[in-house]
Amino acid sequence: MSYYDNILEIDSNLDGNGLCVGIVMSRFNLDVSEGLLGACTAELTRLGVQEADIVLVTVPGALEIPVALQKLAASDRFDALIALGAVIHGETYHFDVVANESARGLMTVGLEYSLPIANGILTTDDEDQATARMAEKGAEAARVAVEMANLVLTLDEIDQSAPA
Repeated sequence: MSYYDNILEIDSNLDGNGLCVGIVMSRFNLDVSEGLLGACTAELTRLGVQEADIVLVTVPGALEIPVALQKLAASDRFDALIALGAVIHGETYHFDVVANESARGLMTVGLEYSLPIANGILTTDDEDQATARMAEKGAEAARVAVEMANLVLTLDEIDQSAPA
């Protein structure tokens, strides 16, 4: 924490030491999902999250991700969760339903449990776009999870130290 013009400022913290992170990955578009996963786990460990503190759950598709996230959140074991998958545009309206409803589900679970959930679900027009974005999106999801986990922990400490 620092101060900006006498205002308490909570700085970004990307130190993953001691954090426990759950990942839910869709098996649909598996090559892209595994690319996201590889980049994500590499970045988590680079940030200091121990491999023993990372749990991976796989589900059939992006619409199933929120249910698995909800179960992980209810366990009260994790400091942050990450959703990984790829929704690639097809010729039907189904793309819009899956993209929108999976994102809504992530937000609902996160707010319900006051738990950070990094959205690493790619929504692209084609597989080439997904492949081009998977490494950066996977690493970005890891950074978001670690930063937000630390922010929530800091806010909890501030809340607990505030006079009643």
